[in-house]
Amino acid sequence: MITKMAKKKIVFIINPISGTGKQYGIEKKIKQYLDHKKFKSRIYYSEYAGHLTKKTQKAISKEFDYIVSVGGDGSINEVFQNLVGYDNVMGILPTGSGNGLARHLNIPLNLKKAIQLFNSHSILKIDTAEINQHPFVSIAGVGYDAFVAKLFDEAKNRGFWSYFKIVLSSYFHYKEKEYRISINDGETKSIKAFMVCFANSNQFGNNVQIAPQANINDGFIDVCIVKKIPIWAIPFTTFLLVTKKLEKSRYYRAFKAEKLKLHSTENLQVNIDGDPKQLGDTIELIVRPSSLNIVSPKI
Repeated sequence: MITKMAKKKIVFIINPISGTGKQYGIEKKIKQYLDHKKFKSRIYYSEYAGHLTKKTQKAISKEFDYIVSVGGDGSINEVFQNLVGYDNVMGILPTGSGNGLARHLNIPLNLKKAIQLFNSHSILKIDTAEINQHPFVSIAGVGYDAFVAKLFDEAKNRGFWSYFKIVLSSYFHYKEKEYRISINDGETKSIKAFMVCFANSNQFGNNVQIAPQANINDGFIDVCIVKKIPIWAIPFTTFLLVTKKLEKSRYYRAFKAEKLKLHSTENLQVNIDGDPKQLGDTIELIVRPSSLNIVSPKI
């Protein structure tokens, strides 16, 4: 006798004020493109700051098999940190301005295709990391990228062009800073850098790949130290960036780390998956290997 397989329970948690507006009309798309023979679906909406956390915790208590973040990288960060160490599978419907993690995982940016991905997909177990107990899954950093993250967070407009204008107007005024860094409990060294990025995935978003060699399930973070690039070297460095050969630049070096400590003489502005935070003058980072289940295209 053939028995019918039980439907998987899936919930879509929508942040209606996140991203670029692609999330509008998402209920109709889910109804149209999700295979309802395989899934029993629900939709939750967040209504205020911190509500995504409560909605995710509710979904865990209701024993949803799949918990899907509908939003940008900031929304993904708030949802995922409640799922670390759980068996629930996280999904992404990317509606943000950068969509760095979705791009790294080759999740379609077209919402129809992103929803259809659930109908036939793989489940990937990926690493996450923490900085001073603040979890992140994609990119964190100090220096210029954190400075830009703060300005972008305060900007009225979202999207690539808003981000580009902030970079264009601030790049030449921002100066390198001095840090002391220790990798894997090794010797503490002094460095001077324009920015120091901690990359679990390969990019900030919009295919700006700061760590083209990053592997999201190798148990390591790629630590990328970037010097300030002079005007005359920007065109060639941009070429290396878009061709995923940034490691060939004299202004860039990267190495793998399982944990690190970084100290500054001033309070550190830290970018954590696009969310700017002030975390004092010292940060400690640790990798949590294979700590999150996530939907990805069929391998």
